[in-house]
Amino acid sequence: MNFEAEVAARIAANDTNAKLKTDAQALMDSSIRAGYSYNFSWLGRPIIQYPQDIVAMQEIIWRVQPDLIIETGIAHGGSLIFSAAMLELNAACGGPADSEVLGIDIDIRAHNRAAIEAHPMFKRISMIEGSSVAPEVIEKVRQQALGKRSVLVCLDSNHTHAHVLGELQAYAPLVTIGSYCVVFDTVVEDLPAELFPDRPWGPGDNPKTAVREFMATTSNFVIDHTIDHKLLISVAPHGYLKRTG
Repeated sequence: MNFEAEVAARIAANDTNAKLKTDAQALMDSSIRAGYSYNFSWLGRPIIQYPQDIVAMQEIIWRVQPDLIIETGIAHGGSLIFSAAMLELNAACGGPADSEVLGIDIDIRAHNRAAIEAHPMFKRISMIEGSSVAPEVIEKVRQQALGKRSVLVCLDSNHTHAHVLGELQAYAPLVTIGSYCVVFDTVVEDLPAELFPDRPWGPGDNPKTAVREFMATTSNFVIDHTIDHKLLISVAPHGYLKRTG
């Protein structure tokens, strides 16, 4: 058995390993309570993600070779810098030379904007300030996606069911076949409600419930469960949506 086949076999076995899955869920519960995802940075900018999801995104960006990555939710800009850095590496290895990242946020704070614009990777980044579900913002994004060969979408802004469903309906159609629409923080559905006392989202109203509704209306996407089984520790379980048609 070659190495790739061994990896595939291990990943498949993870799904039937009850203890491993229980331990992973326990770590998710404890680590979220501890604010674990706020502890990391990418090339100097805070990136509010779990390392496992960062690695998964690196694998996807290399495999898909996007010339446009659309991200909703900017915060400190670490994810934009990460995506731009991955596109820079792709270009250095023969990938699209003019690939770019488009970030959207309803409130790009001045100090975060300044830090992003001063970063060496900003040469591949553009930003839109506004609601990701506002018609005028959606139209701007659609215009930027015109003519792109390979488009990857990452949704990580307001985590309510209604907002994420609106984002899915607006941006999933821009994803090219073989690429992904990645919906972050689907893990909210699997966590205790007490973890979200001051948030408008929680169990029953979150990105995973939006994914369920969206997936019931489309035959163009499948949930890539191999990523779920590989990571185990992830804020995006059932959130890696691969376009197949």
